[in-house]
Amino acid sequence: MVESAGGGPGDGTAEMLDRPLPDGVRRRVVTIVSDGFGGLTVGELPVQLRQYARFAPNRRAKFAGNAMAAALETDPLFRQRIAEKFREVQPELSGALDSGSPAPAADPLDVAAAAYVLRPVGWVKLVTAAGEEAQRADAERADEESRAELERLREELDRAREQTRTDTERLRAELDAAKKETESLHRKLRSALSDVKRGEAALRKVQAEFETARAEGHAQVSAAESEARRLKARLGEAEAALEATRRAAREGRSVEDMRVRLLLDTVLDAAQGLRRELALPPVSVRPAETVDAVEPGRMTPKDIAARALSEHDPAVLDQLLALPQAHLVVDGYNVTKTGYPQMPLEKQRLRLLGQLSQLAAQTGAEVTCVFDGAELAAPVLLAPPRGVRVLFSKPGVTADELIRQLVRAEPSGRPVIVASTDREVADGVAKVGARPVASAVLLKRLS
Repeated sequence: MVESAGGGPGDGTAEMLDRPLPDGVRRRVVTIVSDGFGGLTVGELPVQLRQYARFAPNRRAKFAGNAMAAALETDPLFRQRIAEKFREVQPELSGALDSGSPAPAADPLDVAAAAYVLRPVGWVKLVTAAGEEAQRADAERADEESRAELERLREELDRAREQTRTDTERLRAELDAAKKETESLHRKLRSALSDVKRGEAALRKVQAEFETARAEGHAQVSAAESEARRLKARLGEAEAALEATRRAAREGRSVEDMRVRLLLDTVLDAAQGLRRELALPPVSVRPAETVDAVEPGRMTPKDIAARALSEHDPAVLDQLLALPQAHLVVDGYNVTKTGYPQMPLEKQRLRLLGQLSQLAAQTGAEVTCVFDGAELAAPVLLAPPRGVRVLFSKPGVTADELIRQLVRAEPSGRPVIVASTDREVADGVAKVGARPVASAVLLKRLS
């Protein structure tokens, strides 16, 4: 229940409203307070409403409606100030309420809101009557809307029934047509099933024939592939032989001739070296010279034994390279990684090749340096130093295998020296007649 405080016996401030303020009246009251709000100073406003002093009337009514309604009810002074502002704006309605005879044409909600603010005698009846009038108007409006909605729903129902009858007739016609089409499809399906069974039988027969033909084809393809491989191998051999023949024809001699001539040069140089080593006179042998004796200046077996050197002595390498037609084959990375492994591969190669070039110039021996091509990320741009042949192994071929191929390519009897610490390489080349030398011996000789 809402109760008014203060006032004298001559006005309606002692009257009380025994029911909640109707919504329509409350909205009009908030509008009146919001309009009169702007005409008051901040000091004239209740404390709880001062924060809304600068709001526009519509925002003030929206955000401060409850606070203004509560202040109007609890603060008589604030209500009197709002009432004064309202009397200034609506003098006719205020005068009619004070005289107890509001205009009959006035809106009951406006009359009730003004009576609630001004509190003339009998304001509770005016508010109650306005609330009842508003409820009655709302009820009439709701009843009118209900009748209109009912009429609209009836029309929609009639249209829906008519549409349903139309759809039902159409669906019945479609159902009859579908039944006829289904019967036709059943007949076609039975015919198609018969055709499918006949087709499946024919397909099984064709598949059996196809499997037989495929097996025969596989056998023929396998035989043809075998024959093709055999012919391809023979073609490769023929091409290799033809290329060797062409190369020999271009060079004017065959590989065997080259090997024989190299061996002959080796024998001749060895004979001349042996002649120099034994200090033989440049005359034919005399019978007296076949008698075993020690001539002045000749070495005895004891002297020759005293000349033996350790296999780790670099002088051994000099003696081997002094042999006629000597060929030094170097396992490149094996030597460089033994002597200076901390250096990059490129610098390892350059340092070793420079030292081998000096060795070849000093000894006159043939020098071949072999590197493993598997460690290369790209082709090496390298100008081989003078007197040194530089080879890289092909993909799939190791440097060890390339060294063994080089040794096997030499004629039997030619002095071939292989410098490598790899035990497998040393044993392998020793079996085919080469002389293995440790990488450390070569490094000592080069340094």
